[in-house]
Amino acid sequence: MTDERPIGEDDLQAYIDGRLMPARREEVEAYLAANPTAAAETALEAKHREALRARLAFKASEPIPARLRVANLMGAKRRAPRFRLASVAAAVAWLAIGLVCGALGSAWIRDGHLRPFTHGTNAAGDAITAYRTYVTERLHPVEVAADQEAHLVQWLSRRLGKPLVAPNLNQNGYRLMGGRLLPAGNQPAAMFMYEDGRGNRLTLYARSGDAEGSTAFRFENQDGVSAFSWIDDGLSYVVAGRIGREDLLTVAETIYKQFESQAPPGRSKL
Repeated sequence: MTDERPIGEDDLQAYIDGRLMPARREEVEAYLAANPTAAAETALEAKHREALRARLAFKASEPIPARLRVANLMGAKRRAPRFRLASVAAAVAWLAIGLVCGALGSAWIRDGHLRPFTHGTNAAGDAITAYRTYVTERLHPVEVAADQEAHLVQWLSRRLGKPLVAPNLNQNGYRLMGGRLLPAGNQPAAMFMYEDGRGNRLTLYARSGDAEGSTAFRFENQDGVSAFSWIDDGLSYVVAGRIGREDLLTVAETIYKQFESQAPPGRSKL
């Protein structure tokens, strides 16, 4: 019998965990086959889950401590309540380790906090398309050049309705070239372009409206163009370029730290 419910986040997570009934699994697989973006995000989340499982595998291979063995736990019943409570708490802690491998499959880690993995945002795809379109331009790569940075930032801030900042990436070897206004469906987006001493370029793309709250950095690569995207306070950010993943992550972290340090309390960063 076909399940009439639409495919949701719970179904995708259960699919990754291998907890779906055969009929529902077939429906989810059909949904993913018809939705390449959701399929790619689900595959990436499964990859993250397996990486986390591998990192915690050493716990599964460790011997169970003597204090948690069944015989000792049974003997603990004859002890004072405080000892029994301690044993139960320890057992619960070890059980939690097993649950972590599955539960953390829908989260990633940033700044020591767990952030939920979210489906549905296409900012990264739009940012990569914009990168491909303008990064090869030699005469007109930007609308407003870096020598008018104050005007550029004020103009883009007004159009997006958010206070923007052009990050300083000198420490990463990139100088600001300028920026431009881009369409993003029914809303505007901003793009800043940077270049290093060898002519390699990268872009920072920003727009509002994808989601509230915040997420961790998410990586993707489309035909040689790498991108890290994240959401913070309702703003979607994407840094893209034809550079290695680790180098691009360093740039993304530089940008994020500057936003955190420059934004006044209660105001959005960028």
